[in-house]
Order: sequence, then C-alpha cells, then structure tokens
Amino acid sequence: MKRTFDFFFSLLGLIVLAPILFLTFIFVKVSSKGHGFYVQSRVGRNNTDFDIVKFRTMNEGASKFGLLTIGDKDPRITRIGYYLRKFKLDELPQLINVIKGDMSFVGPRPELRKYVNLYTKEQLKVLDVRPGITDLASIVYRNESQILAQQECPERYYRDVILLSKISINLKYLENRNLIKDFLVIFKTIKAVLLN
Repeated sequence: MKRTFDFFFSLLGLIVLAPILFLTFIFVKVSSKGHGFYVQSRVGRNNTDFDIVKFRTMNEGASKFGLLTIGDKDPRITRIGYYLRKFKLDELPQLINVIKGDMSFVGPRPELRKYVNLYTKEQLKVLDVRPGITDLASIVYRNESQILAQQECPERYYRDVILLSKISINLKYLENRNLIKDFLVIFKTIKAVLLN
C-alpha cells in the first residue's frame, strides 16, 4: 500500500511539477557555475548505498570544505540556493528516487555513510525501511543549520547531539507507523515550510 502510494503520487508530482522543475534547473544552471543537479551517495534501506538527487544549492566543489551547512549565511550557498533550501524546493528531484524505489515520501532521512558507520545495532533499525523525503526529525530540526552555527564544533555537535536525537525520533516513528501518520507528517512538513 505504501509503495503504491509513493509510486503513484511521485509520478503525478513529477508530471504536475515538470514546468517548475525545468525552470528551477535552468535557474540553478545559469545562476552559478556547475550542474543543475547535485548527486550524493547516501545510505538507504538494508544499509545499501544509493545516489540521492537534489537541485544544487552550493557553489561547485563546496563539499570539499565540509558536508554540514552552517547557518543561513554559509558562503558556499548560492543566491538561488538559499531560497531553494528555505522552501525545501531543492528536495523535489528526490521524487525520482521515490519512483526508483530508493526512497519513500515519509521515512527516516537518509544519512551519509560516515555517520551510519557509527550506528549501534539498535540504531541500525532505522535502515529497515526506505528513507524518506521528509520525517518528523526534519520538522523538529528544520533550523538545524542555525543551531550548528551557534556551536563551537558543529561537526561534533551534529554527531553527538542532533544525530542521536534524530535517530531516537525515527525509531519511535517506526514503532507504529501507518499511512495516516505519514499524511500527518507530510502536512506538518508543508506547514513548517510555509511558516519558516
């Protein structure tokens, strides 16, 4: 049921949003040097790696200077990238990942391999399901980059505090997840984006 829902609505979303996706790709491409899309390896269901697709929001080669985004004024973020991130439009190409079966609309956000390698056996249970475009942890930590900007060591704070909290939230979600709760998560995500 969940997979059918994911496939149908992601396909519908790609068709309906095609003009917006095309224009966004063009704007990203012409506004700064580099490709319109950003592809990055993440860890998905059953602890397997897959390539997640986003609109590029940073200057080309920015990942060499760290993978965490620190604050709204991170100099690596392009002008259009700031707005794409603010309204989560950079995540829209992940509809392709949903159609392919790499992701779901709702599920634990996929992490980088370097962080997953730190998971305990219990924490690895978040990999029992497809990762999602959104989850409850993303709503709780919608201002994550601002939180990290206030830390003396953002990388350590993310690893030791935020990541552990996100995993805890997702494990609780997995205990009794269903389609109705997924709809609520989607609704809360849209509400959080509009009020951001």
